[in-house]
Amino acid sequence: MKIATFNINGIKARYPALCDWLDESQPDVALLQEIKSVDENFPREMFEDRGYNVETHGQKGFNGVAILSKLPLEDVTRGLPGDDSDEQARWIEATVMGENHAVRLCGLYLPNGNPCPGPKYDYKLAWMDRMEARARVLLAEEIPVVMAGDYNIIPQDEDAARPEAWKEDALARPESRAAYRRILNLGFTEAFRARVAGPDHYSFWDYQAGAWQRNDGIRIDHLLLSAQAADLLDDCQIDKEIRAREKPSDHVPVWIELAA
Repeated sequence: MKIATFNINGIKARYPALCDWLDESQPDVALLQEIKSVDENFPREMFEDRGYNVETHGQKGFNGVAILSKLPLEDVTRGLPGDDSDEQARWIEATVMGENHAVRLCGLYLPNGNPCPGPKYDYKLAWMDRMEARARVLLAEEIPVVMAGDYNIIPQDEDAARPEAWKEDALARPESRAAYRRILNLGFTEAFRARVAGPDHYSFWDYQAGAWQRNDGIRIDHLLLSAQAADLLDDCQIDKEIRAREKPSDHVPVWIELAA
């Protein structure tokens, strides 16, 4: 089972690039972030024509997450529990049915949090507290769980080409990293680091100042696996070359293969 996460930075601007990647990479499941579309305007037919079941949790002009799956999806839920007043579309869950295992998928778009300090950073940390609470519930079920998406977290300095430039940024502040580690330390495996060590591995390059050309990137798109999912992990890779194509997202896909 090939599961990918991809922040597409707007479905309207990115659907040709997204479709090209889907046709080439052939993921069984693609978890998308920043679709920037309400549900009724999402171009689901172009993905259904490719054999994907489509579930969205959209929002006009901002945020928005989606699941594309060639495998059956069950028990789809939308929104991160814990705050009924939160209207931002950043979390979607579903159970995907593989040949040998059912896997609970969580597609997430974690708040950026800048500028910080400030209300946006407070929202980020509060959102991560809610995510930790949800993660605890999922882990208690003792099933394969994959929490994948744009975390807007640079876990360690080696995950940035210029870590000094991010020290005061919400993506790398100590409070952000600590909140991320609290979730990880519940018993999750970070899929990419379970397979690949060392620096110079990034999933995001800004559009400004020639960041891509200088490889001035950061790694902020992650897949966290419960112990039951980690036992099934065969591979995890970053499709870096997608960033060099025409009208790319500023993110690239990250994918895992599970023996599910």
